[in-house]
Amino acid sequence: MDETRQQLLRQLPDVDHLLQRPALQIWQERKSRQAVRNAVRAELDKRRQAILTGQWDQPFSGEVFDQAVVSRLQTEGRGHLRRVINATGTILHTNLGRSVFSPELARHIGELACHYSNLEYDLASGRRGSRYDHVRGLLCDLTGAEDALVVNNNAAAVLLTLSSLAAGKEVIISRGELVEIGGSFRIPDVIEQSGGRIREVGTTNKTHLADYQRALGEDTAALMKVHTSNYRIIGFTESVSPAALAGLAHDHGLPCLHDAGSGLFVDLETFGLPHEPTVGEVLAAGCDVVTFSGDKLLGGPQAGIIVGKAAYLDAMKHHPLLRALRVDKMTLAGLEGTLQSYRDGTAARQIPTLRCLAQTEDEIKERAERLLQFLHTDDLPACVSLRPIDDCIGGGACPDVVLPGWALAIEADGMTPEEMERRLRHADLPVIVRVQYNAVVLSLRTLGDDELQDASRIVREALGV
Repeated sequence: MDETRQQLLRQLPDVDHLLQRPALQIWQERKSRQAVRNAVRAELDKRRQAILTGQWDQPFSGEVFDQAVVSRLQTEGRGHLRRVINATGTILHTNLGRSVFSPELARHIGELACHYSNLEYDLASGRRGSRYDHVRGLLCDLTGAEDALVVNNNAAAVLLTLSSLAAGKEVIISRGELVEIGGSFRIPDVIEQSGGRIREVGTTNKTHLADYQRALGEDTAALMKVHTSNYRIIGFTESVSPAALAGLAHDHGLPCLHDAGSGLFVDLETFGLPHEPTVGEVLAAGCDVVTFSGDKLLGGPQAGIIVGKAAYLDAMKHHPLLRALRVDKMTLAGLEGTLQSYRDGTAARQIPTLRCLAQTEDEIKERAERLLQFLHTDDLPACVSLRPIDDCIGGGACPDVVLPGWALAIEADGMTPEEMERRLRHADLPVIVRVQYNAVVLSLRTLGDDELQDASRIVREALGV
């Protein structure tokens, strides 16, 4: 090791000496001595490594070191799970938490989180109640189901359904519906995990009712249909309708199971989009058990919702898996509030997911123009332009649906789009964007009115203004 590096290493004070510095003593009062000690040690290790690798050649400065420690403490104080601004134009962005809540619903959840609640207490009788009763009635009223149950996600809903109804027996399903959802969730794997056996019928692109009929046998536990919500097979295709499959199942005394995926309660045609079957429509077609997600097109919290015939759901309520898959009070509060919006006929304006779907191009363009004004582009070292853009629903829903929107494209002087994207992502309030048009692109569909000023501030800071 050369003499310069040795000298720089010798200049580094010990931990106890650094803890006596006034700037760090203030933080010991705000947090704890141990927390500050840990931050000091981490920064000392970082500095030693930088010196040894030739990445640091400056004499030790107490003030500079204080700033590094304080910055680390502030970053740790923010927590790892943080709020971000979604400027991608993907409404149900799985990586960014999918659906979001309205401020009113968030306050309601916060109220219940900060106080005791009647989660499993029947206020009328003064005895123990069921946590599922808070949403059961709403789900039955909105879908026409006899009974309803909620678990922690849709994969869990499918697993519980099959474990309760098909363990040790065969589940007949079309080869064209053996889907994989994000995170390696595959329908065949879930069937096998439940203890059931897959009986594949038909082909990838064509399955007929006769294919199911030929596969029926003594070991058949159920017929299953999976809505292919995250991809489309087009061209020379054919599939069996829920009504036809349910009819065949009932002729043989079997349940018809349907994994609906996104869980729609409203007709997408009201937003000018292609029709997708709603949960109510699937149940009306005769399906006995329908499973779907709470945090996709429903617009609620992450949950797996099961609705259908009471006899089949009763078996699930007595299955040992249910306790392992049950939801907490915050999830139930968020789901109840979401369902109340549908019941009251206010969902389209109260649920942010549906509001994003319902936006017109003119409304989005007007918000883009306001962001342009907030940016004060005259003094920006960048070219900023208003561009048409294609947004999407995301979350494995309606993969072939394009949502026309508007965005701001920012081409920074002397900076690559990738570097600009990194700066926005590393901001105190991260802004997540797309790189397109050889620029960073902020889609206004997913940017709320209350986020425009923050977004403009962070863009200006990323540009060094």
